[in-house]
Amino acid sequence: MVAMMMQQPQQAPQPNPPPPPPPSSSASSLRSPTPTPTQSPLPLPLPPRQPLDHVVVPISAANPSGEPLLTMGTTPFLLPRVRLSDISAYDGAPSGSYVRAVESLSGSLMRNNAAVVEFGNEDAALMRCGLEAARLYFRSRVNTVGKGSRGVYMYRAGRALEDWDSSPPCMADIFRCMGKAARVALCAIARHLRLRSDVFNHLLDDTPLPANEVSSSVLVATYSHMSLQNGKGAIGGGKPGMSGEVEKGLLTLISSDGPGLQVCDPNGRWYLADGGLAPGDMLLITGKALSHATAGLRPAASYRAAPEYLSGINNGGRTSLAFRLMPQGNAILDCSPVAAAGHVIPQSYVPISVSQFMDELSAEEDVVCNRSDNTCVSRNNFNKEPSLRSVLSDPLSVFA
Repeated sequence: MVAMMMQQPQQAPQPNPPPPPPPSSSASSLRSPTPTPTQSPLPLPLPPRQPLDHVVVPISAANPSGEPLLTMGTTPFLLPRVRLSDISAYDGAPSGSYVRAVESLSGSLMRNNAAVVEFGNEDAALMRCGLEAARLYFRSRVNTVGKGSRGVYMYRAGRALEDWDSSPPCMADIFRCMGKAARVALCAIARHLRLRSDVFNHLLDDTPLPANEVSSSVLVATYSHMSLQNGKGAIGGGKPGMSGEVEKGLLTLISSDGPGLQVCDPNGRWYLADGGLAPGDMLLITGKALSHATAGLRPAASYRAAPEYLSGINNGGRTSLAFRLMPQGNAILDCSPVAAAGHVIPQSYVPISVSQFMDELSAEEDVVCNRSDNTCVSRNNFNKEPSLRSVLSDPLSVFA
C-alpha cells in the first residue's frame, strides 16, 4: 500500500502535461505572425508613409480625406480618352458607343475637371502642321522686338488683318477645326445633363459668321522657351503661380507639342494633365460661363503652367494651341433649361448678361491682383496660357 501511495504522487503529475498545451498554443499564437512579411493585414498602415505627391492613382484612393495637396510630381495622370467621332451628334436614336462616350467624357470632367478628346487622322494631321508652323513662327522672332517676341498670338475669325499683321500659318483652318470640336463637346455635356444638345447654341456665334462680325471665340497660339523668360525659369519672372487661374469661358480645347499644363481636380490636387498627349489629342477643360449656365453642375477648372517644365526640363520649348469657346457678349446666361430638366437651381444662379458676367470676373481679378503682386499675372504675360481678360480685349493691344 505504501508503495502504491508513493507511486500515485509520481503519477499525479502525469495528467498535468495537458496544461502545457495552452501555453504552447498561446506561444504558437505569438509565434504565428513570424511570416507576417507575406501576410496582408500588417502592411496596410504602410501606404500612408509613401509620398502622395508622386502617386498617380485615382484621387479618391490616393487622397481619401480630400485635403488639398500643394505640389505634385511630373508623372502625368492618364485621363480618359474620348474620340470626337463618338460624341458627334447625328440623326436617329443614340447608339451604345455614343452613350458610353458621353458618359466617359462627363465622368472625367466630374472626377478630374478635365478630359481628353481624340481627333481623327485628318484633323490630327492639321493640328501637327499648325503646331509646327506656330513653333517656327515664334522661334524666328525670339530675338526680335515686337509682337512676335512675346510668344503669344491670338486669332479671331472675321478680324481684318492689316498688311503688317503677320500671323502663323493655318490659323483659319485650325480655328474652324477646333471650333467644331468645341461645339461637339458642348453638345455632349448638355446631353449628359438631360438637356437638348443644342441648348447652349443661343450663346454662341452664328455659323458661319455674319458679314463684318468678329468671332467671340478666340484661338491662342503660345510658345514658352527659356530665352523668352530672360533666363528666369519662373512664371512671370517671379515665383511660379501656385494658385493657378480659373477658366472663364464655356470650355477650352488645348493642343500642345509637349507637356506643361497642370489642372486642379475637385479634391484640390494638382496633376500634369497634358503629359503623353499626341498633337491630335485635345485637353478639354470647362469654364465659369458654363458653370453658371449649368447652375454649377459643371464647375470651372483651374489650371497653371507646370513649373518643372518651364524651368528647363523641356529645353526645346513648348508650343500650344488653345481654342476658347466664348459666349457672345449680348447673350444671357440662364439656368431655366437646367431647372426644366429637373435639376435643383441654387438661388445665386440668376440670369445675367455675358458682358456683365465677364465684367464682374474682371473686377474679381483686379481685387486679387491688388492683394499680392506675386500672384497677379499681367495681361502681357507670355509664359503661360493667357487669361480670358486679355483674350476678350483687342488682340492688337496685347502686342502694343
